[in-house]
Amino acid sequence: MKIKLSVLMILLNFLTAQSADLFVEAESFTHKGGWVVDQQFMDLMGSSYLLAHGMGEPVEDARTEVVFPEKGKYYVYVRTYNWTSPWKDGEGPGKFNLYVDNKKMVSPLGAEGNAWMWQLAGSVSVKELKTEISLKDLTGFDGRCDAIYFTTEKDQIPPSDMDKLSAFRRQKLNLPAVAPSAGQFDLVVVGAGIAGMSAAVSAARLGCKVALINDRPVIGGNNSSEIRVHLGGRIEAGPYKELGNLQKEFGPTRGGNAQPAEYYEDRKKMDWLAQEKNVTLFANYRAIRVAKEGDKITSVVAKHIENGKELSFEAPVFSDCTGDGTVGYLAGADYHMGREARSEFAESTAPEKADKMTMGASVQWYSVDNKKPSAFPYFSYGIEFNEKNCEPVTMGEWTWETGMNLDQIKDFERIRDYGLMVVYSNWSFLKNRMKENSQYRNLKLGWVAYISGKRESRRLLGDYILKEDDIRRHVVHEDGGAASTWSIDLHYPDPKNTENFPGAEFKSIAKHINIHPYPIPYRCLYSRNVDNLFMAGRNISVTHVALGTVRVMRTTGMMGEVVGMAASLCKKYGVQPRGVYRYYLPDLKELMEKGIGKKGLPNNQKYNEGGTLKEKPAIE
Repeated sequence: MKIKLSVLMILLNFLTAQSADLFVEAESFTHKGGWVVDQQFMDLMGSSYLLAHGMGEPVEDARTEVVFPEKGKYYVYVRTYNWTSPWKDGEGPGKFNLYVDNKKMVSPLGAEGNAWMWQLAGSVSVKELKTEISLKDLTGFDGRCDAIYFTTEKDQIPPSDMDKLSAFRRQKLNLPAVAPSAGQFDLVVVGAGIAGMSAAVSAARLGCKVALINDRPVIGGNNSSEIRVHLGGRIEAGPYKELGNLQKEFGPTRGGNAQPAEYYEDRKKMDWLAQEKNVTLFANYRAIRVAKEGDKITSVVAKHIENGKELSFEAPVFSDCTGDGTVGYLAGADYHMGREARSEFAESTAPEKADKMTMGASVQWYSVDNKKPSAFPYFSYGIEFNEKNCEPVTMGEWTWETGMNLDQIKDFERIRDYGLMVVYSNWSFLKNRMKENSQYRNLKLGWVAYISGKRESRRLLGDYILKEDDIRRHVVHEDGGAASTWSIDLHYPDPKNTENFPGAEFKSIAKHINIHPYPIPYRCLYSRNVDNLFMAGRNISVTHVALGTVRVMRTTGMMGEVVGMAASLCKKYGVQPRGVYRYYLPDLKELMEKGIGKKGLPNNQKYNEGGTLKEKPAIE
């Protein structure tokens, strides 16, 4: 009888025993080496990931220390992606190895399949609970690792479905069901590009306590060293010439696209913001969801792009300065994406039929003189270059533009990756197969962006939608404020590039219509159906055609100043953004007349003011 009970107990213990496991987010590695954190696609895959962006040269290992729950044999799965698979079947270039306690796992990872997947990396015998794991890049060609999962149970693979994987992550990372509060604020600004920076500081100087959330470690958006686009447009224009003075305080003194990192003066921007006592910057946090009561946002939850921790931000009003209209989208705000039909707003420049086409995103790059012969690997993954179709250049700036016929939200990783692929493929041809390539012999890639510069995606709809007719006829609105000065600048696939790469263009042309400085209506800067949501930047309430003039950064910065001023009036009078227009427009005009920037600073940033302005408005 005792023997039978013992057998039953052993059997019961066996049946009830649970496997041991360990889940590691790659972006949380303590020493990232040459790998970089890429958060651009968190809305598609639930987290950021590590990217081996070496421009063809393997980057330094990433490593971290982990603690296993118990000793024993673990099966190892790595979530990764063969990023050239949309264009070529077979092994891809993003190869890397995983090491556990200096033992190399199955090689290579990241070079098979055609979607984000859990790739089996083999098994390992863990003899010490505290162990170092590391990622070794093999190529420098953008291998990527999202997460690593160790389990003592064979074939226990984490889910791939996004909802199930999100729940799995939360469980393994022990994230609380309710995000801790980051505090109470008068205004929460999401996105710290030029528009978001300006909105936050404008409101802060007028007495608001402001949270500024940014999903990168640096601020400045497209004008940061990560993307390297110059500030475009004019300040000191239109009816309120004091708007834009903030940019004299933090704007870089040199211009140009795709220039060395120091041109964009990231530190100057950060130091400037740090001096604002009423602004708290939450760097490396990305907005992922919102809570609402009726038609009002009550809080925004943001996730840290490296450690996954979440914070909840509460305020009476919010400003979406994300570019993609992320907060508005999460809150159910009305929006447009793509091109409106010509008849919808009587726009002569619009297409006859509405479509999904947008202006594209740019992966900019340049080469440098290595002073001696410099090799570059052969790189050919579905896009072939030859003597006829190659781009015989040493740098690429705004004209290298991809994704015009794709969805700039849902397809954005593919859009960015195609931008990388054509840069590498073209450069490989110039270095290795072009007949007369002596001018490239000593050149090497000096910089290739991995954060893609986006021009257009969602446009949140306000009480007024700015259209081509307003701008070209200079229709006067009583709530006109920040002035747009850039031409109506719309981008299209380059016909020559289309001829060489039909349906797979990566070069663009721009068509310009010069304008007279045009004051943007305040009603374009708040949502028509989310009562307490402002917006500033390229996601304001305009048509595709009108976006062509308002989207440049000096203009979006002035929008931000106006939003900050309006937010201060919301606090002062206890109203929502629409209430400022209805009841306190004179107060807003007074603030715009005075401006918020320091007086007497020189406007030394005239390097990219755009095309020739019309001498007089075409009032009809």
